[in-house]
Amino acid sequence: MPVDIRGATSLMMDALTPHVDFALRIPLANRWLLEPVIEAITASNPASTPTVRTTTAVTIFEAGVADNVLASRARAVVNFRLLPGDSVADVQAHIREVVETSLKRLRTDRIDLLYQHRVDPDVPIEDVAGAVKDLIREGKVLHFGLSEPSAKTIRRAHAVQPLAAIQTEYSLIERSVEHNGVLRACEELGIGFVPWGPLGQGFLPGTMDVNAQSTFDPKNDLRATFPRFSPMVMRNNQPIIELLTTFGAKKGATPAQIALAWLMARKPWIVPIPGTTNLDHLRENLGAVDVELTPADLREIETAFSRIEIYGGRMDARQMLQIGHD
Repeated sequence: MPVDIRGATSLMMDALTPHVDFALRIPLANRWLLEPVIEAITASNPASTPTVRTTTAVTIFEAGVADNVLASRARAVVNFRLLPGDSVADVQAHIREVVETSLKRLRTDRIDLLYQHRVDPDVPIEDVAGAVKDLIREGKVLHFGLSEPSAKTIRRAHAVQPLAAIQTEYSLIERSVEHNGVLRACEELGIGFVPWGPLGQGFLPGTMDVNAQSTFDPKNDLRATFPRFSPMVMRNNQPIIELLTTFGAKKGATPAQIALAWLMARKPWIVPIPGTTNLDHLRENLGAVDVELTPADLREIETAFSRIEIYGGRMDARQMLQIGHD
């Protein structure tokens, strides 16, 4: 049975952009933590908004950050990227530097989950796993994770240091992991799976205008160049929204809640992490925890989706180069 990572809660700090106070990326199952966090944020600064945004920063810090927000220590999750051209020694030194800096910044004695975000094809994954293994042996890191690896990379890394979590895009309209061996590897090896983009990067709630891409700022929104959000593709994919809306009406749920509930019903070790810049959307996402989908419901959704053609790729060519391929 894969590791239960439903408690791997995180608040995200971007070390290179201090003007961003913090961002929320918390598994829905952690409602006990989410609700007081929302209230604390709102009370401390009514104008503030939890933010999750895409970044190309070399190092991203994710963890329980502000004492005035969380009274008790949240589990810390830290992501790291590798620098181009690093030698094995450089790789090991960089990972150690990220961890040591995170421990000081977060005022904690260990990082619960350390992700490589994303896998660098020019650096043997065994070197990365070996460096993390040393940190786990020292007690500074508890668990190891990878973002967007291939199934082969998962198995190679796991052979050196057992993985606890894999983070890859997965939703009702992006299901590559069902066919490329990634989910199968996670299940076989006992690794938790963390879908990012569980709402189709904002499409599945059904609130986005078909011309929304023209409003995306390419400086901070990668979707500005993603084929999924072109007006033609958005129009062609509207039957998906209609299906979720109709099914949701029977369940007393929104399209977003059905999309999230579908993921959580797939396997107990699948933990979606929806991102939002809107507190109302965050509360709506939380409601997915109360939506129970039966095996019959899942079959109905599967049958309905099998009749719908899905248009548009998940990301542009440049971003797809960063995705693991066997």
